[in-house]
Amino acid sequence: MLLVTGGAGFIGSNVVAALNDSGRSDVVVCDLLGNDGKWRNLAKRQLVDIVPPAELLDWLQGRKLDAVIHLGAISSTTATDGDHVFETNFRMSMRLLDWCTAGAVPFIYASSAATYGDGETGFDDDASIPALKKLRPMNLYGWSKHMFDLAVAGRRTNGDPLPPQCVGLKFFNVFGPNEYHKGSMMSVLARRFDDVKTGRVVQLFKSHREGIADGDQRRDFIYVDDVVRVIMWLLATPSVSGLFNVGTGKARSFKDLMLAAYAALGTRPNIEYIDMPEQIRGAYQYFTQSEVDRLCRAGYNGGFTTLENAVKAYVENYLDRSDRFR
Repeated sequence: MLLVTGGAGFIGSNVVAALNDSGRSDVVVCDLLGNDGKWRNLAKRQLVDIVPPAELLDWLQGRKLDAVIHLGAISSTTATDGDHVFETNFRMSMRLLDWCTAGAVPFIYASSAATYGDGETGFDDDASIPALKKLRPMNLYGWSKHMFDLAVAGRRTNGDPLPPQCVGLKFFNVFGPNEYHKGSMMSVLARRFDDVKTGRVVQLFKSHREGIADGDQRRDFIYVDDVVRVIMWLLATPSVSGLFNVGTGKARSFKDLMLAAYAALGTRPNIEYIDMPEQIRGAYQYFTQSEVDRLCRAGYNGGFTTLENAVKAYVENYLDRSDRFR
């Protein structure tokens, strides 16, 4: 069997879909379905079980798995409960790492581009301890992910035991189907699509930094299908371990993202710019762009979808349909 933690969430449910599509129905999801409709992310899937996180360690006792894909986490960049985030994102990850190490089970886990902070030190996925120690995450979520990256790097540096395959993936700005339960953490495209469709004005943030135009704040937007393709490649290539950025390597603006949505619908843009809330201005990233050389050198050659093609696929296959779920 394969275990996907966070498998009812955004990226996790897309991974589960790809596993089903590849012929694997022996998939166990660890997640909470809650009351926000996350079950719909799995409504078209075939599973062995859905295990609540609190029961996972007991459930793992005596089992043998083909791999653990660990995507479960508190992923909100505005989370403030430090104890809860650390317990969920770090300590549970350490327990899974130890279990996979003891059982020689491949372990693929989600890190985050949030570990890079404001990007002042660049976006190089150098997994050495000195390089990691230079990073300054700007929020609790990013810090919790950074702490786990450091723990894994420490074990690798010291020659301590690790799973036979141990891979961390620093996801950049992922968007695509099944993100709808994420509320304010959804992509801007998903949040604003109904406005685009109906012709209502779409609001983007003004720039509060000299030399950067309104709406020209840039992110490395990556379509979820590309993320899933990387994970599926890793499952098929157990010789690859390490810490890798997962982005397109090309930063694009929020304005570009929304213009691509208008183009996909063939409608005229209607965008206005509003002041960024004071409480987030000091911790707002104006630019992220992954370096993907290490992933490519490791053998990945699946390429990445252009922003325009990704938005077109998302709009035509999901957002502009009555059933938006994968």
